[in-house]
Amino acid sequence: MFGLGTQELLIILVLVMIIFGAGKLPQVGGALGKGLRNFKKGVNEAEDDIEEGQVEEISENNGNGKKDA
Repeated sequence: MFGLGTQELLIILVLVMIIFGAGKLPQVGGALGKGLRNFKKGVNEAEDDIEEGQVEEISENNGNGKKDA
């Protein structure tokens, strides 16, 4: 996972606890998880739109025998 070992993850966790405090960790984790979920959803939707556009372009090209450059 990004080349991070156990020691690096523990250091990051300690720094996050110092900065935000132990009480806010669930809120920070929830917000981070929600942000990552929305980002992945957006990336997947963009990939689907690109693939759909390519399929439409191919089917149009097959219909008239031309290729767009």
